[in-house]
Formats: sequence, structure tokens, C-alpha cells
Amino acid sequence: MLKHVLIWDLPLRLFHWLFACTVIASWYTSDQDNNLIDIHMKLGYFALGLLVFRIFWGFFGTKHSQFRSFFPTPSRIINYIDYLKNNQVKDSSGHNPLGSLMVFLMIFLISLQAVSGLFINDDVFSSGPYYDSVSKEVEQVMMFLHHNVFDFMIAAIAMHLLAIAYYERVKKQSLILPMITGKKLTAQVDNKNVIKHSKLWIALLIVIVAVVFVYWLVVLNAPVIEEYYY
Repeated sequence: MLKHVLIWDLPLRLFHWLFACTVIASWYTSDQDNNLIDIHMKLGYFALGLLVFRIFWGFFGTKHSQFRSFFPTPSRIINYIDYLKNNQVKDSSGHNPLGSLMVFLMIFLISLQAVSGLFINDDVFSSGPYYDSVSKEVEQVMMFLHHNVFDFMIAAIAMHLLAIAYYERVKKQSLILPMITGKKLTAQVDNKNVIKHSKLWIALLIVIVAVVFVYWLVVLNAPVIEEYYY
């Protein structure tokens, strides 16, 4: 008998969709001709906050949100690929090994994108809060990363969407609906893999920590840039 069980906690689901919206909005506001560059910078700070939250949630969140529960070891990846090659459906309670790779890849890419944005300056429209605290060589590296890493993010997202379509059409496994409702339809109910609640109080505390950290990073700790008049 099929039964819906709670797998994905509410904070993780909110992070997932907020992250998706932030990427889309960041892409749209990145064009300097649309006069939205200030919003683009604020979105970068928001992405940093999301990143900080996800890292903490990877240690203190519910079972399937914790990094240790889905870390993609070589053996897990090889075994899972073997299942796919043999056209077998490998039912994973949380992230499957290939999905786990995507999680860590996106965390890495958004880290590069958001952090590099703190150190760049386009000399016309905007500048990151730390652009004048590094050498020109470092600033050029950060500029290169900020202008090119996003392309890799788009490629990774495209792969993610293709994987979702593959599981929906071929494997008959819905990946979108569980990330909305938090519940997964399964015939094998293992109480060890079902979460009872979303740890909302812990999530709220981590949100506060993330907000305070980003404010400290981009406002309180940012070096004061002296203006020179000639």
C-alpha cells in the first residue's frame, strides 16, 4: 500500500525555491543597461545568507538535510549508476547519490559567485564592499570568476532540470511534488527515514545567525573606502 511520508523539511524546501528564484532574479538584474544593478547586489547578499543557512542546516537540520546522510561517496555513486544501467528503480529516501553531487556542486558554485561579487568593481555602476581591500590582480581574478561561474551554474541547473524530466518520464518518480509538499509516496515505510517535524525553532535561530553574519560582512566589517577629490 502506497503512503505519503514526510521526507523534506519546510526550511529546506523554502531554501530550495528561494535559491531558484534568487538565481533567476540575479540573472535578470545582471544586465547593467536595465538600471537594476543595485538590486543585483542585494540579491548577491541574499544568496550569501541562503548559503550560510544551508551550510548550517547541513549540520543541524533534519535527517535528509544533513550532509552526512547523503555525502556522495564513490561506492554510493558507482552502485547507483549500476542500478540505472540495469534499468532498476533505486528508491532513495532523500537525495540519491547523483542528486547529492548536484547539491555540493551548486553550493560550491554559488559560493564562488557570491563571494567573488564582494571584491569586484566595474568603475561605472557598482562595486563590492571589499573591492578596494585587495590587489588589482586579485580583483581581476574575482571579476573573471564572477563573470564566468554563472555560466557553469546555468549548465548545472540545465542538467538538474533534465534529470528531473528523466525521473518523471522514465523512472516514474516525481521529484518536484515532494519538494513542494515535503512528502514522498512510497510503499516501503521505514520509520528511521521519516522525519516527524521540521525543526522550525532551530531553523529560525540559524536564519538569525545568517542575517547577522551577512550584515556584519557587508556593512559592519566592510572597509571604509576613502574618496579622493582632485
